[in-house]
Amino acid sequence: MIKEKLENDLKNALKAGESRRVSVLRMVVSAIRNKEIEKQKKDTGLSDDESIAVLQTEVRKRRDSVAEFEKGGRPELAAQEKTEIEMIQPYLPAEATDEDIENAVRDAIGETGAASPADFGKAMKAAMAKLKGRADGFRVSAAIKKALGA
Repeated sequence: MIKEKLENDLKNALKAGESRRVSVLRMVVSAIRNKEIEKQKKDTGLSDDESIAVLQTEVRKRRDSVAEFEKGGRPELAAQEKTEIEMIQPYLPAEATDEDIENAVRDAIGETGAASPADFGKAMKAAMAKLKGRADGFRVSAAIKKALGA
C-alpha cells in the first residue's frame, strides 16, 4: 500500500537525516491520516486509489503555490514547492500521455453520446474514470473542449 511505503520512506529519511524529505513525507502521511479520519477509515485505512487522490491534491496545492509565488516575485519559494512536488511524484502513477488522454476522451464521448459543449460534464466524468488519476483534470478538460468544439 502507498501509505505503508510512505511511512517506510519516512523512517528511512529520518535515519538518513534528510530533513527536507522528512518534512514533506510527514505532511503527506498526515494528509492521508486526516482523510482516513474524515472518512472514518482509521482502522481499515484508505485504498490506494483514495491515497493517490490525496497525493494528487497535495501536488495540486503545491502547483497553485508555485504559480502564486512566481506571480509574486518569490522564485526561492516557488523552487521549494517544486522540490516538494518532485518528492511526492514518485508515489503517483505514471502520468498519462497526450495520446492516452485523447483516446480516453474519444472513448468517453462515444460512450456518452456527447455531441456539444452542453454534454461536457458527462464526457468529463467518463474520461476521468477511464484515466483513473493518471491525468490532471485541466488537461482532460482541455481535450474534451477541443473535441466538442467548445
